[in-house]
Amino acid sequence: MSRKINVAEDIIPIAKFKTHASQMIRRMHETRRPLVITQNGEATAVVLTPDEFEDLGYKEFVRAKIQAGIDSEKTGPCMTTEEMRAHLRSRRQQRKDDAG
Repeated sequence: MSRKINVAEDIIPIAKFKTHASQMIRRMHETRRPLVITQNGEATAVVLTPDEFEDLGYKEFVRAKIQAGIDSEKTGPCMTTEEMRAHLRSRRQQRKDDAG
């Protein structure tokens, strides 16, 4: 998981990043914090490690699935826990019957 950005260390001008990219990326991996690149005093880019980038994608995937579940509950049929267990047992038995 990423840590909070350290304003003094993790927000850097693009010129400094260009000059010290290797060092900055190495430090980013060590601290596990993203880098915010500024241009003309404004944030223009964020640099993440590949792991952090994948984590963001996974978190968005999970959020979307949770939201889909919430939306489904409001608009579609729902099952109780026991109904779902019975449904899953039935599907498992059906697969055994089909395979056997």
